[in-house]
Amino acid sequence: MFYFLDPTFLLLIPPMLLAFYASAKVKSAFSEYSQVRSASGITGADAARGVLRSGGVQNVSIERTSGHLSDHYDPRKRVLRLSADVHDSSSLAALGVAAHEAGHALQDARGYVPLKLRQGIWPVASFGSNLGPMLAFVGILILAFAKGQPEWAMTLAKAGIFLFAGATVFTVITIPVELNASRRALLMLESSGYITERERPHVKKVLDAAALTYLAAAFMSVMMLVRLILLLTMVSRRD
Repeated sequence: MFYFLDPTFLLLIPPMLLAFYASAKVKSAFSEYSQVRSASGITGADAARGVLRSGGVQNVSIERTSGHLSDHYDPRKRVLRLSADVHDSSSLAALGVAAHEAGHALQDARGYVPLKLRQGIWPVASFGSNLGPMLAFVGILILAFAKGQPEWAMTLAKAGIFLFAGATVFTVITIPVELNASRRALLMLESSGYITERERPHVKKVLDAAALTYLAAAFMSVMMLVRLILLLTMVSRRD
């Protein structure tokens, strides 16, 4: 039986390669432009405050957080958390990342629909991203080797796939959310005079590299979902 050989694993090779490339790309871009000081000389924290102020957002606090590239906006607590490499630095990379996260706060304040959808499915996505594949694989293995096809095993596999589908939708919705935040960041940085026209392509390079990681994550999630569906189809049709 070829279940252990599992040719569907080949579906994961392209997204895995893209994920490795995206990770290397974002690390390279951030490292390169972390060494380039912006002409304005302001820090990432100052840039984020300026973007929020220019966007009319006043009820979002900015905090320094630990970790490398751990920057994020928390819509529940309305807090923008910036790593030390971004919060305290005046590099082009720091300004780009800080403004990008501030862009999420602007999205939240303006009721940006994709962001609201992502927030709405977050509970299912966080639950299903890990548990979904596990349930699906357990159900599929039981269907493959058990005598007959237990209905409960089919239900288990389908439930796992359903949960993981929610996580997949989350990763797909993340792409326009992140791209929109980057567009807002570039616009606000330039219009506020925090970066020059010559600096804009460099900041964009950092943001584009970061966006590629979200694309890779969505690609991986979609291919994993397709793989689970194919595996369930194969075992359900076995003699």
